[in-house]
Amino acid sequence: DRAISYRQINGFDHFDLALSIGVQRMVRSDLAASGVMFSIDTETGFRDAVLLTAAYGLGENVVQGAVNPDEWLIFKPTLQQGFEPIVSKRLGSKAIRMVLADSGPGTTRNLEVPAAERQRFAISDADALQLARWACAIERHYSARRGMPTPMDIEWAKDGSTGELFILQARPETVESRRKASVLRSWHLEEASRAAAKLLCRGRAIGASVSSGRARIIRDPSEIQRFSPGDLLVTERTDPDWEPILKLASGVITNQGGRTCHAAIIAREMGITAIVGTGDATERIADGDAITASCCEGDEGRVYRGALPFRMEERELGDLPATRTQILINVGNPEEAFNLAAIPCDGVGLARLEFIIANHIKVHPMALLEPERVTDAGERQAIAELTRGHAHPADYYVDLLAQGMGRIAAAFFPRPVILRFSDFKSNEYAKLLGGSGFEPAEENPMLGWRGASRYYAPAFREAFGLECQALRQVRERMGLVNVIPMVPFCRTPEEGDRVLAELARHGLVRGENGLQVYVMCELPSNVIGAEAFAERFDGFSIGSNDLTQLTLGLDRDSALVADLFDERHATVKAMIRMAIQTAKRCGRKIGICGQAPSDHPEFAAFLVAEGIDSISLNPDAVLNTRLRVAAIEQELSNQGFSNQAVPR
Repeated sequence: DRAISYRQINGFDHFDLALSIGVQRMVRSDLAASGVMFSIDTETGFRDAVLLTAAYGLGENVVQGAVNPDEWLIFKPTLQQGFEPIVSKRLGSKAIRMVLADSGPGTTRNLEVPAAERQRFAISDADALQLARWACAIERHYSARRGMPTPMDIEWAKDGSTGELFILQARPETVESRRKASVLRSWHLEEASRAAAKLLCRGRAIGASVSSGRARIIRDPSEIQRFSPGDLLVTERTDPDWEPILKLASGVITNQGGRTCHAAIIAREMGITAIVGTGDATERIADGDAITASCCEGDEGRVYRGALPFRMEERELGDLPATRTQILINVGNPEEAFNLAAIPCDGVGLARLEFIIANHIKVHPMALLEPERVTDAGERQAIAELTRGHAHPADYYVDLLAQGMGRIAAAFFPRPVILRFSDFKSNEYAKLLGGSGFEPAEENPMLGWRGASRYYAPAFREAFGLECQALRQVRERMGLVNVIPMVPFCRTPEEGDRVLAELARHGLVRGENGLQVYVMCELPSNVIGAEAFAERFDGFSIGSNDLTQLTLGLDRDSALVADLFDERHATVKAMIRMAIQTAKRCGRKIGICGQAPSDHPEFAAFLVAEGIDSISLNPDAVLNTRLRVAAIEQELSNQGFSNQAVPR
C-alpha cells in the first residue's frame, strides 16, 4: 500500500517499474528491539543531534505508530570526539511487541509487554550510542557522495539471538533538511487565554506550530465523508490509508505513536500540527468540539478546549550586523533550546536550573537524598513513581538535571552557556514534592536562605552536591565544556570562597579543564566589593532585578511599591556603572541579564556606552536589540568613541 501510494503521489506509472523480491536473513528483533533514527532533530531541524527511537519486537509498530517508543537525543560533535553526550532520554510506554506468529512462515502477531519490561528501556545507552555513531558515519558517507550535507532517515534492529545491532535501511531525510534556514518562524498562544483554558490531553509535540478547529474523531479512513477541510483529526494512529484525510486536516492528534511514526512524518511533510502518543485523546476530546492543538510549549504537545487566539511570526534573518557587545539569550526550558539556537546570538547569558527542577524533576533534592524523612504517603508514592528505574532516587535528580543542562549546552555549542546554579527561595523549594519537611518558614524569603548561602549549609550542601555531579557529567561525560557555572546571591567574598570549596569537593576546580566560574552581580555588596569578588571569580553577570530592589530598598514582589521599581533610576545606573568599571579594571568579563535593555532603548544605549561586554535577553527581543546595539555602536564610532566606556 505504501509503495502504491508513493507512486501515485509522485506520478510514477505502475507498469514502468521493475519489481523484485529479495531474500535475506531475518534479524531476530522480535526477540529484542528495533526502531528508527534520524541524523537530525526532526522537530527543529537542529543538525547536530541524532534522534533515536526504540521499542520491543519487530519495527513495524514503531513505523506505524502503534507504540509509544523510548527516545534518545545524542549530540553528534562530541560523540565523534569519544564522549557519551546523551542530552535527552525519555521512557516510552511500549505496550505491545510484534513477534513471529506460530501459524505459518512470514506471519506476525502482537503481544502485550509485561509491566516490568515496559518500565525498562528497550536497549542500553551503550547500544544507543553505537547506533548514533553509525548514523554519523552513514550521514558522512552520503553527504560526501552527494557533495552536500545530507541528514539521514535510518531503520535499525537488534538481534535477540546474537545481541548484534543491524542497520536495515537508510535514506535521506526529506523535510527538516530542506527548511529555509534564513527564515525564523515561531508560534505563540495568547497567554491569558491559555492559562484560562481547560487542558484536555498531552502528548509528544511534532514541530512547534499551533492550530485550532473542530475536532473530528475518526476510527477508520472510510469515514472521510465526515471530515471537512480544516478539521483536526483525532484517532488511534495513522498509516498510508489515512493520507487523503490528512491532506484536509489542519492537525492530527493520536493516542499512539512517537516522533518517528507515520502520523509524525506525514504531518511534517504536509506542514500541519501533530500531537502523538497522547494515550487517551479519543476519550478526552469530544467529537465536533472546538479545540486548539499547541506544539509551541516545548516537547510536550497540549490540546486545549476551545479555539484559543494565537499568532505566527516569521522573521527574515538576512545579514544581521556584527556588534562588539555580545548579544546573548536567556534560556529556561531545555526543550526549547534547539529551536532557540537558530536565533542569531553569541551564546546563552542565563540558563536557569529552576525550570528543570520545577517542571521536569518536580522533587525536592533532599527528599531524594533522605526519602525516609518524607512523611506524606501520597508524596512518597509520587516520588517512587518518578524515580522508578534508577538505582538510587538521587540518580534521578542528577540524570535529569544533567540532560537539561546538556541539551542547552549542546544547542549552542561551542558558544558559551552561562548556567546559574539553583536560586529557588525557601517558599519555592517547599512547593516541590517532599519539600515542606526540609524548608524553614521565612518571613521574607526574598532576602533569606537562597543562592550561595544554601550551597555550603549543612542542611543543603549534599543537595548542592547533586548539581555539581550533574555539571561534571555535562562537562566530562558529554564533553560540553562550553558551560560556565554561575553563583547567584553571593553576599560576601568569603561566602564565595566557601562555595568554590564546595565545588572543588565535588571535583569542579576553577581553572582545571578550562573551568571558569562566574558570580551574579546583584547585591550592593557585589558592586562595592567587586575587586575582591574579581579575585575569586572569572566574570560577572548583573542581575538588574535584585540589584534594583536592593539599591532602592524595595520589595519587587510588592504591588504597593511597584511604581518605584525602575532600573533606569540614576542610583541604579550609578551602581551598574561602578560594577562595569571595576570589572574592566580587573580584567573580568561583565554582562547583564534582564528585559530592561530590550524594553528601554535609552537603557541599552547607556550599557553600550559604558562598555558592557554582553547583554542577555529573552528570545523575542534578541533580533531587535542586536539591530539597536549595532546602531548605537555605529553612532559612538561616528562620535569618535569606541564603546569601551565613553568618557564623561
